[in-house]
Amino acid sequence: MATPFFLSHWSPRRRSKIALYGFLFVAGFYLLKEHTAHTLGALPYLVFLACPLMHIFMHGGHGHGHQGTSEVPDPGPTTTTNS
Repeated sequence: MATPFFLSHWSPRRRSKIALYGFLFVAGFYLLKEHTAHTLGALPYLVFLACPLMHIFMHGGHGHGHQGTSEVPDPGPTTTTNS
């Protein structure tokens, strides 16, 4: 039996990932549908949990964490006065 063109260049690993994502989407939908009251009740706690996680993982681009470097900052141009 010939393999369809759109599946011929996909690896088995990629096909299994797509199947897994589809299964997780369907399972998540039914879990959310059946347990809406529980999910909405936990929503405020998830927001509070997201705050420290965002603080930890999103501060990488702010220049924090450079205390351990041995570089000395450039003092800039110096001016001399003639007296």
